[in-house]
Amino acid sequence: MRRRNDSVSSDRPFVLTADCRGRRLLTAVDAAAEAVGLSSGMALADARALAPDVMVEPDDLVATEALLSRLADWCGRYTPWTAVEGQDGVWLDIAGCAHLFGGEAAVMSDLLARIRGFGFAARAALAPTPGSAWACARFAGQSVIIEEGETRDAIAALPIAGLRLEPEIAASLSRLGLRRIGDLYPLPRATVVARFGDVAARRLDEALGRVAEPISPRRPVAPFRNRLAFAEAIGHADDIARGLERLLVDLSADLARASRGGRRFELTFFRVDGSFQEIAIGTARATRDPAHLACLFQEELVTVDPGFGIETMVLAAAVTEKQAPEQAVMQGTRTETEEGIGALLDRLGNRLGFGRLHRLQAFESHLPDRAQRLAGDNLVGDGASIPELRHRPRLNRRPIRLLVDPEAMTPMTPEERDGSPPAMFRWRGRVHQLRRTDGPERISPEWWRQDRNWAGGARDYWRIEDAEGRRLWLFREGGGVEESCWFVHGIFA
Repeated sequence: MRRRNDSVSSDRPFVLTADCRGRRLLTAVDAAAEAVGLSSGMALADARALAPDVMVEPDDLVATEALLSRLADWCGRYTPWTAVEGQDGVWLDIAGCAHLFGGEAAVMSDLLARIRGFGFAARAALAPTPGSAWACARFAGQSVIIEEGETRDAIAALPIAGLRLEPEIAASLSRLGLRRIGDLYPLPRATVVARFGDVAARRLDEALGRVAEPISPRRPVAPFRNRLAFAEAIGHADDIARGLERLLVDLSADLARASRGGRRFELTFFRVDGSFQEIAIGTARATRDPAHLACLFQEELVTVDPGFGIETMVLAAAVTEKQAPEQAVMQGTRTETEEGIGALLDRLGNRLGFGRLHRLQAFESHLPDRAQRLAGDNLVGDGASIPELRHRPRLNRRPIRLLVDPEAMTPMTPEERDGSPPAMFRWRGRVHQLRRTDGPERISPEWWRQDRNWAGGARDYWRIEDAEGRRLWLFREGGGVEESCWFVHGIFA
């Protein structure tokens, strides 16, 4: 792929250059430059010797890399398996995808037509191996499709540089008369390795399919993915919503067949101008309910800019979990209650961020400070995630709100000899007068732990109600009545 500059006259060669290892090399050339023998990787001094009137401009490698990255992401409309190759290429693994576009020839034709429409000069090659596709795309002179079993003959006449060798190795091979890839076929592998190292032999094996050459995708490939292409570009919000509903129904069916549910869903819009936009939602628990997912996407759809029109929509379940089929239940059961809580958490999580939502889970400890802890990713929870506690305190004896740190209170009357709370005390600048008391409940620290909050030993907890109806949870800490200190630890209502 090369960038085309329409402001430059096609009569004069035009090239882009960049510094590499202390030398000024050509990074891209136009058709006029190719006609006079210039090519990428050539030294600028050599290029000026062949074409004195060549027009030179510096290449912005950072901008080129960003451009290729966006182009590789845009190619996700054809296949999720895309990656950037060097400074002028993009890998596409279309295995299992070509039939969606009418076959391999239709994929290549549509791809080249769109890229050229964006203002690029491009060639493509479709081959059984990445190495042979790379060689044909750059040296075959035209876009080609190589069928299975034709790789050896298809690349035999291509230059030795088609094996993606270092310039020094390619030059050494050329000096020995090995200028074509086919010239290496009759040579013993041991001889090639001994003379030029294992790089040349390995590249040849990769091109011929003797050695596997995996391509790492630019983005993680979603396990479940559905695509919807439109005969004409759409832009109205209602059309986009209907397209999403159709994708959700199809994706839900795929997830149901695999007994899976999604935790993160990504929706990508590919516009006619070559740009794309992506929105995503998350869920508190695995789900595949199309109606619920459509509600979550509704708030994100308002941010979608259709531009000159959307021609393709792709919906992917990026994160999935095992979800067994659920039997229908009657209204008012625990399952329906959990589903309602899950739907609420999904809406809050997508609006505020799931990192800001927390769920408290019962924990095996008789200390009120440790009786609960933050749960993991599953905000809703299930029966298996709630441990069966052997020492579960009576819930009606615990306050609704537990203070992070107990707050000291100031007795205004002496406490009773039996250890009961003082009849009057001051807390948070307000005087409280006791009306009712209930207790005590003695709680001792866990001897096997070192806890600064429970350094004072055992505590006697009291539930009290003051004259104005406020209900507090107090405790006394200390040895005798004269040495004790009183604190407020919780609020009931």
